[in-house]
Amino acid sequence: MSPASTPVQPSLLRTSSTAALVLVAVLLAWPSLSIWGAWLGVDAQHTQLIAHMVQTVLPDYAWASLLLCLGVGVLVALLGSATAALVCLFNFPGKRWLEWALLLPMAMPAYVVAYAYTDFLQFSGPLQTALRQATGWQGALWPDVRSLWGAVLVFTLTLYPYVYLLVKTALREQASRLMEAARLLGASKTRRIMTIALPMARPAIAAGVALALMETLADFGVSSYFGIQSFTAGIYKAWLSMDAPLVAGQLASVLLVVVLVLLQVEKHAQSKQRFYSNRSSASNLSGPPLTKTSKGWVLLALGCIPVLLGFVLPSAILLWRWLSDPQVASWQQYLQWGWNSLRLAGITALLAVALALLIGARNRLLPTPLTRLLARLIQLGYAIPGAVVVVGILLPLSLTHAISAMQPLTALLTTTGVALVWAYLVRFTAVAMQSVDSAYTRIPLSLDEASRTLGVQGWALWRGVHLPLLRTNVVAAVLLVFVDVMKELPATLVLRPFNSDTLAVVAYQLARDERLGEAAIPSLALVAFGLIPVLLLNRQHRHDK
Repeated sequence: MSPASTPVQPSLLRTSSTAALVLVAVLLAWPSLSIWGAWLGVDAQHTQLIAHMVQTVLPDYAWASLLLCLGVGVLVALLGSATAALVCLFNFPGKRWLEWALLLPMAMPAYVVAYAYTDFLQFSGPLQTALRQATGWQGALWPDVRSLWGAVLVFTLTLYPYVYLLVKTALREQASRLMEAARLLGASKTRRIMTIALPMARPAIAAGVALALMETLADFGVSSYFGIQSFTAGIYKAWLSMDAPLVAGQLASVLLVVVLVLLQVEKHAQSKQRFYSNRSSASNLSGPPLTKTSKGWVLLALGCIPVLLGFVLPSAILLWRWLSDPQVASWQQYLQWGWNSLRLAGITALLAVALALLIGARNRLLPTPLTRLLARLIQLGYAIPGAVVVVGILLPLSLTHAISAMQPLTALLTTTGVALVWAYLVRFTAVAMQSVDSAYTRIPLSLDEASRTLGVQGWALWRGVHLPLLRTNVVAAVLLVFVDVMKELPATLVLRPFNSDTLAVVAYQLARDERLGEAAIPSLALVAFGLIPVLLLNRQHRHDK
């Protein structure tokens, strides 16, 4: 290489990588930005339609979503905090097993749990039928599970691990020294829990609740299956039933504002949590063991209740329906649906990790304020509900469909899997970025400096030094994105190409048609794939110990 070309390489690297990062950020942020254009195209007809909705269905959408969030927020806070305190502040038989078993409900998509419990608890289900035959009672023995309270319980059982994980970390890393000091001063365990442990865990509780509420607002499967008039269901109805894409975009923008507020609450809570964690270190809070006392076995039994209700029982119901009901669909169809899911998940996972590696390398090698801003913009995608992403992709196409120059692009996006993969990348690139960023925090900057002194810099530094050290986290990122795509329902339901149903879509359609025996097979497959991130979390927990 000539001396004159040496100083050009860093400038060329900076320019090309910046251009690539800006292009990626625009593509991934476009759906969430385009929905705001719905407010610019309002005419008299749309104004009249919006006024009619304000007088009729919008209050129901808002009220149902508010009640759903209130119920889920309170219950996940209580259940997640209680289970975290149980495994952190007490010793009992089976504690180590229970600690990771409490994560198992994360493997269950909420809509799969809804299918299982609806079949088991409804009026014609096996439980009520058996009880009526045994007791002679008549009529329904309890309210219909397809209701708002049923949805609250389903979301609570599947989302409490968000609070559990964060509170458990907070108790172990933040409250240990103060708890030990209070014990030496003679404070009882109850007083230590109420006055030290739980107050210090408040930021973690707030962050976990915010994450759970974002998942609740993003849901479509449970709300649609239970007939709940939530905001997400209203977006789909405005688009598909009322043929009003502008109204759907406006509803999506309102939902996006609520989600962004929750995201800020979560970030603020996480920042407070990091502030506390700098003041203390982890240690054992549990005190003396209770291995041979009845109290210890009672604690274990209490801790098993969320695992039984959130994972074991729904899985058993689905397995029983699979074995007891005749299958109408052929195994060839199931294999085709599985292949569609695997293909889309594999493509998306590889692309998302490639983008995460590009962004992570650019942040590490050539950090600038613009790079950090674009990275934060891309990371917002995971908080955006699938319904908002769908509207953000389709709304510009619906408004420009009459333009002949746009028709080839519209055909490409709507008749192939391009739009669907695009929607997946908008939502799940942030998952891959989080894993890659976590790996970079463990690579000391001194390695970069030592490599540069040896003449290795730029992308050669990334290939020779960073990439080998990132390999484990890259594999984890691929698996996490893969599983998230497998379970994604709202975006897949609308954007999938013709004759390209996935396991999530088929499970939803079969359950909606009351063919729960057939829905059990794709549902169980989704649960099996959902176990992957649970096992990764358990492995990471043991490694951190």
